[in-house]
Amino acid sequence: MRGILETAVSFINEDNIWRVRDSINLIAAENVMSPLALKAYMSDFMHRYAEGKPFKRYYQGTRFIDELEVLTEKVVGALLNTNMVELRPISGTIANAAVFRVLGEPGDKAVIAPVQAGAHVSHTKFGTLGALGIRQIDLPYNEEEMNVDVDKAVKVIEAEKPKFAVLGGSVYLFPHPVREIADAIHSVGGKLVYDAAHVLGLIMGGVWRNPLEYGADAMTASTHKTFPGPQGGLIAFRDEGIYKAVGKTVFPWFVSNHHLHRIPATLITALEMAEFGEEYARQIVSNARTLAEELASYGFNVLGEKLGYTRSHQVLVNVRALGGGAWAAQRLEEANIIVNKNLLPIDPPEAVRDPSGIRIGVQEVTRIGMKESEMRYIAELMYKVLIEKRDTRKVREEVVEFRRQYTKVHYCFREDDAPRIVTLLDLLA
Repeated sequence: MRGILETAVSFINEDNIWRVRDSINLIAAENVMSPLALKAYMSDFMHRYAEGKPFKRYYQGTRFIDELEVLTEKVVGALLNTNMVELRPISGTIANAAVFRVLGEPGDKAVIAPVQAGAHVSHTKFGTLGALGIRQIDLPYNEEEMNVDVDKAVKVIEAEKPKFAVLGGSVYLFPHPVREIADAIHSVGGKLVYDAAHVLGLIMGGVWRNPLEYGADAMTASTHKTFPGPQGGLIAFRDEGIYKAVGKTVFPWFVSNHHLHRIPATLITALEMAEFGEEYARQIVSNARTLAEELASYGFNVLGEKLGYTRSHQVLVNVRALGGGAWAAQRLEEANIIVNKNLLPIDPPEAVRDPSGIRIGVQEVTRIGMKESEMRYIAELMYKVLIEKRDTRKVREEVVEFRRQYTKVHYCFREDDAPRIVTLLDLLA
């Protein structure tokens, strides 16, 4: 037994520490919390239950988490310009499930941005939408614009009369046409859901338009991507009817206890976004574009050149000619550069195990202080690994040496910032 425990502790404390100390993490779906948010996260709340809505729980002893949850809803709502926020979903996928369940019954239709335009698996018949028995209809895609084809999409909506449409998702470089799709879906009595899991922090930072202000009725999100908080989900609303219905659906349909230690950490992160979010978001987008341009200068086939490569935190690269997405992601990992293989618009769905592309996200490296010059160096490292095909062990040594210069989380409060935090709370809540 002692050997098992020692092995477990070793794994926790040493074997995976290389991800935060020795690697360049470019996974677009990840980030790191600030030390203050992490301290709030590691609290006794992780041991406790609070089923139901604040101040209407099915458990006793919840007074303090009730107060914190309501306060966090107010702060997040202030950043998104709404007073209707639901924090209990424990992931973006659960947030989607709760909203989809309210808007559609089994057999109903939903139109979604196609996979090429960024749809998350939860939007599809292979994921949450299919599990709920709702029929998937893809919106047409414009390959040249790398986005939903608005004119053709409007015709599909008018012909199919779906109960709801879904925009946003997990792989997209440019904003989806929210206003146009909102007008079309509302004209047939449907609703628009926007999945902002990847761009929540960019929205709060003012560099990505707020879909609630362009006609979306509900906006689902994760809280651990460009919003650098604990893993979890949330939903913000423009439509009060959906807000009330979802509140009755999250519990008991999809969540019992909603992992209470997330709440104070989410509050701290939201306050950090209020204070530092604009600067952080602008640096993320600048870093992504710089990395894309530099990769292109090294001869990589970077998508979106005509449109400026990216307006988000993501960069997409076609590496089929070099060996494919699976090969590229594995080889980069050997050099301690972490990306994920990804389908590109040219790929059929069955290519998922060895797609043409890799997806890169710069929000975490931005969070630890990297800027444009570091993006140029990262592009050089990727060139050495994938095009020059140098020994990955040698490049890994360069990565480890480089990465150890970046050990501090930026765009966040320190523990002695209590007066500023109190002032922000007064303003936002």
